[in-house]
Amino acid sequence: MSILLRRLWLSFNSRRKIQFGFLFILMLIASLAEIISIGAVLPFLGALTSPDKLFNSQLAQPVIRVLGVSEPKQLLVPLTIAFVIASVFSGLARLVLLWAQTRLSHAIGADLSISIYRRTLYQPYAIHVGRNTSEIIGGISNKANLVVYQILLPLLTIFSSVLILIAILLALVAIEPSVAVSVFVGFGGIYALVILITKKRLTLYGQQISKDSNRVIKVLQEGLGGIRDILIDGTQEAYCKIYTDADIPLRRAQASVQIFGGAPRFVIEALGMVLIAFVAFLLSRRPEGISAAIPILGALALGAQRLLPLLQQSYASWALLKSGQASLADVLGLLDQRLPDHSHSQLSKRLPFNYEIEFNNLRFQYGPDQPWVLDGINLKIATGSRVGFIGATGSGKSTLLDILMGLLFPTQGRLMIDGESIIAKNHRGWQAHIAHVPQSIYLADTTIAENIAFGIPVEEIDFDAVRFAAQRAQLSEVIESWDAKYNTFVGERGVRLSGGQRQRIGIARALYKNADVIILDEATSALDNETELSVMSAIECIDKKITLIIVAHRLTTLKNCSQVIEMSAGRIKRAGSYQDIIGSAI
Repeated sequence: MSILLRRLWLSFNSRRKIQFGFLFILMLIASLAEIISIGAVLPFLGALTSPDKLFNSQLAQPVIRVLGVSEPKQLLVPLTIAFVIASVFSGLARLVLLWAQTRLSHAIGADLSISIYRRTLYQPYAIHVGRNTSEIIGGISNKANLVVYQILLPLLTIFSSVLILIAILLALVAIEPSVAVSVFVGFGGIYALVILITKKRLTLYGQQISKDSNRVIKVLQEGLGGIRDILIDGTQEAYCKIYTDADIPLRRAQASVQIFGGAPRFVIEALGMVLIAFVAFLLSRRPEGISAAIPILGALALGAQRLLPLLQQSYASWALLKSGQASLADVLGLLDQRLPDHSHSQLSKRLPFNYEIEFNNLRFQYGPDQPWVLDGINLKIATGSRVGFIGATGSGKSTLLDILMGLLFPTQGRLMIDGESIIAKNHRGWQAHIAHVPQSIYLADTTIAENIAFGIPVEEIDFDAVRFAAQRAQLSEVIESWDAKYNTFVGERGVRLSGGQRQRIGIARALYKNADVIILDEATSALDNETELSVMSAIECIDKKITLIIVAHRLTTLKNCSQVIEMSAGRIKRAGSYQDIIGSAI
């Protein structure tokens, strides 16, 4: 656990570390306030029970002279005021400490969540395709919160409680050493025994919480993402059972952590009452009598009243800390994702692209032990070309496009733009030229304008450029016929739009980006023939200076291409004009 906490500390920025320093000062102030409040109860109770004895005490003489008190009964008012002020100050100090601890913990939780999201978005495409998104979503939305509630807040609570416990113990030792030490050792020993008994089980519960929280998110994603098929097939109960099997163990583990964290409190409180009664009995047997014992007993009772909740808080926080260990390890694993060099810089300057794209003896495999997905691709694509790709599933088309778009890098060979090799250092300059129109256009549940200018803050959108892009995509006439026009909301995933309209928004998005290389990756394969003709008509009207790369299953989609490439088993099987390919296919 100490190694995980050290890694967590190293992930904090300098501002948060400074704030921890101020928080430590607040803890010291709160601890001092506890000493003052417990110390103030002795003279206050003394003034109530034995004012004459207090008035004649040597320790009280400097205060009596400062206050100008002439008789014992005059001590009650100032001592009452002093006790009230000490109690209020102690309460305010604890309140401010709680506010500071909570605010800082949640601020750090936001830092962790934002950092995980940022680091995840910057990971290479090869990493994204090989991981489960439910784990990432769980880490960002769920486990970052668990770190706040099960690591940061408990850790700060333990630290502040220990400081205040030490302060209270010192105050009680000064009043009645043997009783104070006995109380602390006795109650502390009980909690230590409980810790030994429960620590292994709490660790197991923490691992289950970490695992099942991912399962719950995964089931939610799958159930809601496939809702159409679920409704058609009537498989609601099957998905409800899967969700139940994930959610109930998670809830039970969370409940068990809370039970283990809170259970010792009731035993300790009962023992505390017995102990105070026993101490009262012993003090009353002293020669000074019960009147002399009342101030000491009051101070001990006040100290115990503060001591027991702090011990319980410390133990409950430890229980949460132990159960949150697995989630902390997962979060730190996500924080260890390396940011690329370009993440801290402005968008790279566009690479010159005036002549051609070249694949030079290009080979690719997803891992050292994996088969070659592309094997010896040699191809040149001139600027302004219309190039179509066909081939069976698994022929390597998608991988070749991913390399073309700078999402993957060749294992061997090179991708060159105007003779310059594309590598990690300059790939962002090449990606600035590219727009991608996939088969399934992702549409956010926002307006038409925001979806065309995807990823641009609303206040930075150029609405003239949006309208021009929609016009070039042959979409403006439809949009202008709607009441809200470009402020029309598309619904989740564009549910309120037709397939053809969604594809045209994808084309308009590419044109808004001012890309000069547009890649249509089976962008029309899910459309009916009439809608496909309409969308392809919009594509044909695109500026002839723009390079179009079109992947399609249907040969007819590629009839206006200047070159058609057929791929098979990671190689180029045939290349030629549309007429050459269709002629040989007949």
